[in-house]
Amino acid sequence: MHKYAIQITVADVRDGACSSSTLLEAGSWGKVSEELQQMVYAEGTTVIPAIVSYAYHNAPWKDREYKNWQKLYH
Repeated sequence: MHKYAIQITVADVRDGACSSSTLLEAGSWGKVSEELQQMVYAEGTTVIPAIVSYAYHNAPWKDREYKNWQKLYH
């Protein structure tokens, strides 16, 4: 199960354009957590830069443990 999920779409569920492929549907199948999911109804080229900028500038990745993958090959 994925802990976090963001779905960016221009489709509207009212007219069937998402074909029931929403995050709520994925949560009902146990694929994503229902607590930490967000549907974004917008055009991707306008919101993806804002999302990436937010994630970069808040720097949650700095608290992660550094993985030295090169040690696997030595």
